[in-house]
Amino acid sequence: MSLPDQRHLFDIPDDVAYLNCGYMSPLMHPVREAGEAGLARKARPWEIAPRDFFSGSDALRAAFAALINARADDIAIVPAVSYGISTAARNLPLARGQNVIVVEDQFPSNVLPWRERAREVGAGVRTVPRPRTGGWTPAVLAALDRDTAVVALPHCHWTDGGVFDLEQIAAACRRRGIALALDVTQSLGVLPLDVQAIQPDFLACAGYKWLLGPYSVSYLYVAERWQQGVPLEHNWIHRRNAEDFARLVDYEEDFAPGARRFDMGERSNFALLPAAEAGLRQMLAWGAANVRDTAGALADEIVERVRPLGLTALSRELRAPHYLGLQLASGLPPDLLPKLAQRKVFVSVRGASIRVTPHVYNTEADVERLVEALQAVLG
Repeated sequence: MSLPDQRHLFDIPDDVAYLNCGYMSPLMHPVREAGEAGLARKARPWEIAPRDFFSGSDALRAAFAALINARADDIAIVPAVSYGISTAARNLPLARGQNVIVVEDQFPSNVLPWRERAREVGAGVRTVPRPRTGGWTPAVLAALDRDTAVVALPHCHWTDGGVFDLEQIAAACRRRGIALALDVTQSLGVLPLDVQAIQPDFLACAGYKWLLGPYSVSYLYVAERWQQGVPLEHNWIHRRNAEDFARLVDYEEDFAPGARRFDMGERSNFALLPAAEAGLRQMLAWGAANVRDTAGALADEIVERVRPLGLTALSRELRAPHYLGLQLASGLPPDLLPKLAQRKVFVSVRGASIRVTPHVYNTEADVERLVEALQAVLG
């Protein structure tokens, strides 16, 4: 079901067509207000009690868990996807002669940690080429072999929206005893996702794009079987009994329960966490399927409107509904983005694609402005 126009919740002027959520979302008014209120607390630190170091992060943990059908104890709060995937790379078994599967042009945060880990142990990183036909899922499945230890994937490709059937890939990995590490930054909140159905080993997601949150708050789901693993850092707050500030010098060896051992230091950010939670609560209220239908309808219209300009996208069955990578056979002009920006149209270029990523704040007027600007620039 498509949602009604939600532009009133955002500070987007009527003459701006911001179709670039894949780059960074704007903040909703309630999200910004929550962050400003949280920042103001630091002006009166005597009003911040020790329990506040835990209550905000636990509320955020629970909100993210609800989004993916997990337990709050399964969620760690991390600063970035790279932190989360580096945690996965440290903890998932990988031995000499084995390989990690990634895909061509995958986002660096889910590639570089695996390359580093592979170098350490004498393993390899194998890259699945972009498929000419058939989509990513068959290509990934065909790449699995007896030496594959880890498959590291997105849910939709960040350059053109190519979609991965995670349930099918995860089932194949389980049959072979292969671990699965996911970066769902460009899909979560729009594409429904259930970790009970997929059963990934680790799943990381940045919060500043489709989850409408601030920069530097991200999330890491850790399957229960890995929750006794080794964190990237050792800090006071992820230890048991950390609530008792007077006893911190006892240097507790045991960790707090669940995935909390993987939390970043200074996780209790009194400005960012309330803002991040406000974004998550709104996404839960809208529902991922409704956001998908709303953004997807705009994306489908854009595909049809720009076809006469020679721009094409992946077919509907091969891409995420909310995500377009528009390509031109003759190639894109190098000054495309500044010329569009002069017309107050904002998109991205990733690889050979014009990346167009609408959200619930976009309108038919934004589509019209985009089409007119592309006509002017490419015509």
